[in-house]
Amino acid sequence: MRQGDLAPTFSLVDQHGQTQTLEQLLVAGPVVLFFYPAAMTAGCTKEACSFRDNGAAFSALGATRVGISMDDVAKQSAFSEQHRFDYPLLADTDGAVAKAYGVKRPLNFLKVKRTTFVINQDRTIRTVISSEVNMNAHVEQALAALVN
Repeated sequence: MRQGDLAPTFSLVDQHGQTQTLEQLLVAGPVVLFFYPAAMTAGCTKEACSFRDNGAAFSALGATRVGISMDDVAKQSAFSEQHRFDYPLLADTDGAVAKAYGVKRPLNFLKVKRTTFVINQDRTIRTVISSEVNMNAHVEQALAALVN
């Protein structure tokens, strides 16, 4: 997936057991969809907490933050509760959505490539952010893309 492509639709369950669709999430404005390899790991915790800590900046720009991994609902729920995340964490347990977005790894080790998509309300991808080691780059670059 690249800038200008149409983001694949999806329907997944969040950490509260509620079904979320891309279309529903886009109603309020752009969506910042970040794929992370695994809940409860150091890098993913740092990234997810950065999205939490910058919530006001995303809200000011009308954007909805959404995390997604191949973890199940129970693990997403525990991760969210432990760190008090104020945004949905979606359970893509079979990796179908990760595959549709081109971020699923061929082997299950680390499962997905750490990638963030800023998606416009018309489902076009505004920007794609890929950084496996700089966890803060995802938030910084997503905010910059929303301003432009």
